[in-house]
Amino acid sequence: MRENLNAPPLNPLPWVVWLIALPIIAMEVVVSAGGSGLVGGPAAIGWRLDAVQRLALSPEMLRQMLAQGVYPPEALLRVVAYPFVHGSFTHAAFVVVMLLALGKMVGEIFRWWAVLLVFFGAAVMGGLVYAAVPMTEYALLGGYPAVYGLIGAFTFLVWVRLAGSGGNQWRAFSMIGFLLGVQLLFGVFFGSSMEWIADLAGFATGFLLSFVVSPGGWAHVKARLRAR
Repeated sequence: MRENLNAPPLNPLPWVVWLIALPIIAMEVVVSAGGSGLVGGPAAIGWRLDAVQRLALSPEMLRQMLAQGVYPPEALLRVVAYPFVHGSFTHAAFVVVMLLALGKMVGEIFRWWAVLLVFFGAAVMGGLVYAAVPMTEYALLGGYPAVYGLIGAFTFLVWVRLAGSGGNQWRAFSMIGFLLGVQLLFGVFFGSSMEWIADLAGFATGFLLSFVVSPGGWAHVKARLRAR
């Protein structure tokens, strides 16, 4: 069998996935380099903290905004910007790996604007639901809620395929079940965090949005269900 010498060594990613991933990577490179003293001098050590203070989503701040009906632009920016700032290099690395993997699977089927809508829709809804829970206190940051939206979109694709083939549709939810189980396990051994609320809301948002933004939309879903 002859090999295609012109084939790329890695499967190319949809450009929209890079559009989302590159700002996360760039942000992490800058704050990590500053924190290690490679650039920026002594003041650069605080770049990550400064980015968190500027972009992380404070649930208390959001609750006050909604209660008072006052929506300053710099505060609204946090609702869509918090996925791009992370608490550590490891935090950002896991998010980017999941984003590239899920983004490729979803982006090869969804249109570019649908990928953006799922990503940012999950981020926004994850933040709103997180802030709506009274006991949440810590600021929300990092791309997990938005990436969980892509997991929801991928789950939708598997769910539709299983529906059309007559398979067990509950198998489509095995990934989210596994991830939530891992989070629960980490919570037991290392202390629980309320961020899973935003992650679960992001997943549900991505899954439900897919009924509208996936190729063919709801009409395609009904056709696959009728074909069983």
